[in-house]
Amino acid sequence: MTTEKDSLNVLWLQSGGCGGCSMSLLCADTPDFHGNLRAAGIELLWHPSLSLANGAELLQLLNDILAGHTRLDALCVEGAMLRGPAGTGRFHLLAGTGLPMIDWVRRLAPLARDVVAIGSCAAWGGVSAGGSNPTDACGLQYEDDRVGGLLGADFRSSSGLPVINVAGCPTHPDWVLDTLMALAQDRLGGSQLDALGRPRSYADQLVHHGCTRNEYYEFKASATRPSDLGCMMEHMGCKGTQVHADCNIHLWNGEGSCTRGGYACIACTEPGFQEPGHPFVLTPKVAGIPIGLPTDMPKAWFVALASLSKSATPKRVKLNATSDHLVVKPALRKTRLS
Repeated sequence: MTTEKDSLNVLWLQSGGCGGCSMSLLCADTPDFHGNLRAAGIELLWHPSLSLANGAELLQLLNDILAGHTRLDALCVEGAMLRGPAGTGRFHLLAGTGLPMIDWVRRLAPLARDVVAIGSCAAWGGVSAGGSNPTDACGLQYEDDRVGGLLGADFRSSSGLPVINVAGCPTHPDWVLDTLMALAQDRLGGSQLDALGRPRSYADQLVHHGCTRNEYYEFKASATRPSDLGCMMEHMGCKGTQVHADCNIHLWNGEGSCTRGGYACIACTEPGFQEPGHPFVLTPKVAGIPIGLPTDMPKAWFVALASLSKSATPKRVKLNATSDHLVVKPALRKTRLS
């Protein structure tokens, strides 16, 4: 059993964003959310939506952390850091304190054993940093794909790690819990993070892996409408062959993903996804060839393979690709050699 003394003390702050990652967290596959945390050795010191503590109690907790009376193991921050106006951070004050959230994060981050960015807003700036970015929003240690952010490129927590970026919009509840559990068991070191600081437990996969539309992808049998069954890469803007996440392996609520729901992968775990430079539901092309090709496949090979695949597409696959239901069922074949 894990005792309170050796539990992972987690403080969760919410900054500029929609709160969607907290909503996602509540969809974790467990009937007893708090019990699941306790069983994993995680002590949730405070969360803006899940804790009963009021403002005065939170302020006391924050002061206890600053004074060294309460140990802070994981500082989790959801939402972008709002640095405006003019670097003051006063677009977002932590209620009851009179101080900008960015000041609290700057004070608390060096005291935490680990700092965790929850969601793409906290990781890269995300949707909160889109457009003209009037709030001067950024991530904890990144501005899109540029290292820096609020804490700076050189920041390292007391564990020696940079900010751990559990990216996604919203992020998968199990990615959050798996990361916290790994921290609680001291199993998350630098080698378990990818080049962008994302846990490899999900970032070493592609959304394409496990996609139920992969047969259509292999034959380049493409959907032309949102309701079609075919591959959405060629026409519908899907970036699943390029995006690091295990959405089609580690399913949401045990059964779902964007592509299984008929919507293209928009690369929400990647920096800058909020402004791709084209409509989310359209695939940009040059000379009829999609710009976004699989991450590790030469363009010439893809073009040659696509041409060969399309010429060999079974009628069943071709007809089903542009339908919202199976028009032609797989043929019956004997599978024995004799």
